[in-house]
Formats: sequence, C-alpha cells, structure tokens
Amino acid sequence: MLMGLPTWLTPSHGIILALLLGFAVAHSGLAALRSWGESKIGARLYRVLFALVSIPFATILIIYFFNHRYDGLMLWQVQGIPGVKGVVWGLSLVSFLFLYPATFNLLEIAAIAKPQVHLYETGILRICRHPQMVGQVIWCIAHTLWLGTTFTLVTSLGLIAHHIFAVWHGDHRLQKRYGDAFLKVKERTSIIPFLAILEGRQTLELQELLRPAYVGVLGFVALFWWGHPWLMQVTAKVPW
Repeated sequence: MLMGLPTWLTPSHGIILALLLGFAVAHSGLAALRSWGESKIGARLYRVLFALVSIPFATILIIYFFNHRYDGLMLWQVQGIPGVKGVVWGLSLVSFLFLYPATFNLLEIAAIAKPQVHLYETGILRICRHPQMVGQVIWCIAHTLWLGTTFTLVTSLGLIAHHIFAVWHGDHRLQKRYGDAFLKVKERTSIIPFLAILEGRQTLELQELLRPAYVGVLGFVALFWWGHPWLMQVTAKVPW
C-alpha cells in the first residue's frame, strides 16, 4: 500500500488512460476539423496529416498495452480452461470484421484517391451504423476475458468510452454535413447490431457482404494469429 493506494494499482493504469485520452482528443479532434482542414490544405494532404498523427499514437498505445497487459490485480484466470482460447480467437475474428469496413476504400485511406465523406447504407452498415464501435467492444470483451487483469479492464473501458463518444460525434458530423439525408439513413439503421433489421426498418442483403475486402481482413487475422508470439517478443524489447 502506497499513500493509501493498493499495491496492485500500478502507474501503468493511469498512463494507459492518459494515452487513450490523448489519442481520443487527437483522433476525434482532427475528424472534427476535417472540413476546415481540407479547405486549407486539400483532402489528400489532410488525410496524410491525419495518418501522421493517428498511426504513431496508435502504435504507442498498442506497444504499451502489450508490455503491461498483465499489470495490476488478476481478477480471473481462464487461460487453462479448454475452449476458452478458441472463443477468444473467434470473438477477435468477428471484431475485425466489424472494425475494418474502411478497407473498402483503401485508395482513399492511402490518399491515392481523393478522400471523401460517404453516406453509406449498405453492407455491414445494414447490421450496424457504427460497426467500428461494435468491433471494438467485441475485441475488448475477448481480450479482457483472456487476460483477466485490472490493467486490461481499465484499457477496455477507456477504449469503449472513446468509441461511444465517437458514435455521437460521427452522427453529429454526418448530420451537419448531410442534414435530412442523414436523418433518413439514421431512421433506417441502428447502433445496436441487427436491431433495425429485426424491427423491419432495414433488410439484410447478404450479397453485399461478399466483398474482396473481407478476404483481406481474414488474411490479416490469419497473419496476426501466426505472428502473435513474434509480435509479443518484439514489443517486449521496447523499454516502456
């Protein structure tokens, strides 16, 4: 016990929250300034600026999480229970299918094609209007289940809080840009997965989900599974 704090409450708990807050401010702040920024320096250059800020920040977050994932109090230990590892990997696969619908516009992401704000209502957006939020929640559930530490729980709660804010922020920006057109899309979609479909406000078109980008996501998950032990060894060499 140090100054009234339990010994398991390591400084890393506060550091990861500070890093998450910094990333949220930078990421959401640049998203909010997109229209203004593009009017000053152009859409492609602003996308490059966005990437130069977001990618290094995200890399720091990932490395710090990897290196401190077992910090704090162990709340539960399920890694030795048969089937749990398969459940965790299965949930992780599903999370990536929700997390990366943006891979449908790789040329825009790389600023090769002019980046644009799209008002979609097809594919995975029929299931959920904010698939990245859903994917992040699923990822957090899977990894918190597997690791079982207070550090992982704190990280997951911080990530989920950021994505919940991003849901509001994203809707606000789209409504400001598209007005009534977005409100009509909002009426036909839902934040909770499948809710709009179950309520009859939306239909599920499975053929829209058969896209090459999902093959890329599956390939990425397979590569990540294969390289996971190596990645842990590499990040462990970073002294923080």
